[in-house]
Amino acid sequence: MPPIRKVAIVAVPGVAPFELGLAWEGFGINRVDDGIPFYDCVVVAATRTVHSSGGFDITVEHLLDDAEDADLVIVAPAEGPVEDYVGPEFEAIFELLRRSVDRGAEVMSLCSGAFVLGAAGLLDGRRCTTHWRHAAELHRRHPSADIDPNVLFVCDGPVLTSAGTASGLDLCLHLIRRDHGEEIARRVARRMVMPPHRDGGQAQFIDAPIRTRPADTLAPLLDELADELDVEHTVEALAARSAMSPRTFARRFRQETGTTPHLWLTHQRVLLARRMLESGTDGIDTVAARCGFQTAAMLRHHFTRIVGTTPTAYRRTFQQQPA
Repeated sequence: MPPIRKVAIVAVPGVAPFELGLAWEGFGINRVDDGIPFYDCVVVAATRTVHSSGGFDITVEHLLDDAEDADLVIVAPAEGPVEDYVGPEFEAIFELLRRSVDRGAEVMSLCSGAFVLGAAGLLDGRRCTTHWRHAAELHRRHPSADIDPNVLFVCDGPVLTSAGTASGLDLCLHLIRRDHGEEIARRVARRMVMPPHRDGGQAQFIDAPIRTRPADTLAPLLDELADELDVEHTVEALAARSAMSPRTFARRFRQETGTTPHLWLTHQRVLLARRMLESGTDGIDTVAARCGFQTAAMLRHHFTRIVGTTPTAYRRTFQQQPA
């Protein structure tokens, strides 16, 4: 897909204000002072005034016509029974979504907004997701859709779906990363005060990084290890640095990070490899050594398993080009 330049966020009748704001957080805030590309972002609706699920009305400047040239159309969900997704306003939204896909744009749902895409007929035969609590109902209504309730988001061609509320930001960051690279996505995540990666394997080029949790006790050690990825580490050595027994250290590490030391290091090394492949020209052997993988074959093995593509293919797609 070409880079996203214009984003239209659709406020459906009964829209959930938080999800509407989440979509705006992803693409509507001007961050050019931080070196982050600008998105032309508008909120559109079928009528000038939309009653939200929060009990207050939202007045919009733009109607659905202003989304006809958007590269990405985002559906912010409504809170309420899916049976309420009827009437001329929803019909107009369904038509907009279908036209958007037909002309080559992408459409994206947040949480239960997948039901709106389903009602527009855009989930049939596609992989998709929604909040795990709604997955069974989405399957009942759209049995031909391939619903995966275990992931944060799914990108199937022009149809993008995210799971619970926070995963909408994961999908926004994925699209920003796809368009502008890892470093820009990291800057956006830093502005949002959220981790740039969370659990969730998706289609090609989508991260499946480590689980992110606060690490109160081990935070200093983790910061040190991030600068020592080219060094071989053992649980015994790390435990000694933390003044713990290996068993206590392993238990504390899982409690604070949600994973094992080996998996944590592997994912951090892959993330470093991604940055080197995007911004540098070092050979694969050099990247492997710098990231702590013993051989290029070992790098390829872990990189392909986590990222979903080979280091060479990833570089070809995401390497930053000189202006």
